[in-house]
Amino acid sequence: MKKYKIAVLPGDGIGIDVTNAAMKVLDTVGFSDVVEYTWGDIGWEFWKTEGNPLPDRTIELLKNSDCCLFSAITSKPKEEAQKELVPELQKKGIVYSSPIVKLRQLFDLYVNLRPCKAYPGNPLNFRDDLDLVVFRENTEGLYVGIEFHPVPEDVMNCLVENHPKAKRFAETDLNDIAISTRIFTRKGVQRILKASMDYAKEFDYPTVTVVEKPNVIRETSGLMIREARKLIQNYDGKELWETNIDAMCMWLVKNPQNYGVLVASNMFGDIVSDLCAQLVGGLGFACSGNIGESFAVFEPSHGSAPKYVGQNKVNPIAQILSAKMMLDWLGEKEMSNKIEDAVAAVIAEGKVRTYDMGGTSTTTEMADAICEKIKGM
Repeated sequence: MKKYKIAVLPGDGIGIDVTNAAMKVLDTVGFSDVVEYTWGDIGWEFWKTEGNPLPDRTIELLKNSDCCLFSAITSKPKEEAQKELVPELQKKGIVYSSPIVKLRQLFDLYVNLRPCKAYPGNPLNFRDDLDLVVFRENTEGLYVGIEFHPVPEDVMNCLVENHPKAKRFAETDLNDIAISTRIFTRKGVQRILKASMDYAKEFDYPTVTVVEKPNVIRETSGLMIREARKLIQNYDGKELWETNIDAMCMWLVKNPQNYGVLVASNMFGDIVSDLCAQLVGGLGFACSGNIGESFAVFEPSHGSAPKYVGQNKVNPIAQILSAKMMLDWLGEKEMSNKIEDAVAAVIAEGKVRTYDMGGTSTTTEMADAICEKIKGM
């Protein structure tokens, strides 16, 4: 009997290419001996034909799996999404929402862990000594999806009656106002902060930097800062740094080597992790894990890149490193270490480089090169 049940969701666009590359690497390292894979449906094609980019059958599949290896999806604004529905689903009031955001909320995957590590030999590295880790709160903030347009009259009246700064909008036509809420809870803030500080303790990072904007977004960012100051008292020898999101972007460009563990709310974490990814080569190297108490979804940070579909061209390392993160989470450290060592060796050697690295190697050739390194270990 297999030890693990893993759901595989390749999604849209280049998702199938990079997923196949990662599966080849997992097979080579010996993971296929202990796993049963089940492939599931997610993404744009299911939105267009079913009006649901995350079908109920996929949710059931995930509920019966130990974790999930996911790749990439296409997302478009509300109006564009409506136009691409099949005719029989048009004008039925179906509204598109991101399936990966829904997955994070449905399974309470509150940690979005995004390691950004420089592998020596990568021509795209800002510098070779970078080892940054971003903890992004994954279930709250601006991504909760509680939005209004047009704004209901009772919602506007409530705001005007209860907040003096809302009065300036009291006479504005409700069709001309859009509201997106930014919601933090104390529990949500505390657990992402604790996860980041636990990680710093386990892997010996000296500092944890909270990236927010409390001088302007006083209540939500302020809650996070206040909780961070209390929680850090439980971590002897760890130093808490506090930085505004705009300043953090500047400092990361100027001296990223000064930072290690960064923690931020949903939107700010999304922004700063992409910046960190570019410092170590770009989204082709950006792996991530959506992690909860008992379930996790691992995915590259890049999108579906429709213009490269079928070209066997894109860099699969982000997906391969996401698979490596999955092995870490499952406790398969030996296999995980082999994959990372093989990736590092291929990058250092420099013979196989995809287009983003200035080379002409294909997705398949990159995966094959990593597999050959594993075989030689």
